[in-house]
Amino acid sequence: MIAIFSDTHSSNGHELEGEALEAARNAETVIHAGDFTSTAALEAFRNECDRLFAVHGNADSAAVRDRLPTARTVEAEEVRFAVTHRREGGATGLAMFGRSRDADVVVSGHSHRPTVVETDDVLLLNPGSHVQPRGNRPGFAVLERDGDELSGEIREPDGTVLETVSVATRR
Repeated sequence: MIAIFSDTHSSNGHELEGEALEAARNAETVIHAGDFTSTAALEAFRNECDRLFAVHGNADSAAVRDRLPTARTVEAEEVRFAVTHRREGGATGLAMFGRSRDADVVVSGHSHRPTVVETDDVLLLNPGSHVQPRGNRPGFAVLERDGDELSGEIREPDGTVLETVSVATRR
């Protein structure tokens, strides 16, 4: 399983609860698209996750920015993820970022809005914010292998499904 988070915005810890906490603990790969805000939040995530791949966001402290890149590429379950907090140019900018990294999925954050956008050649996934939705529904994403694709959902921390998603593997 792959669990995807963004926009923690915490000074104390990860603030995960319910199915979001369970997903972080049980996932083989955890991707975080930035804005932990504090080193305490980053370290709390690291303590819950076996394999955390994260980038920093615009609200992260200098100490967090020193520890994390602004962008990265992650391969998991035969799918390539390009991870960034945000990109200028909206969906077009994110798609161009994904193409430049030969990605199947672009994971981003910043808006706190759980979103899935299918483009011609890359899937754009924003899991939202599980703790500070800012007028949106709180969210995180879970993807699991299903034959020749990854399929999953953006969920609220209590497990309520907000949106479904699937992407073909590179098999």
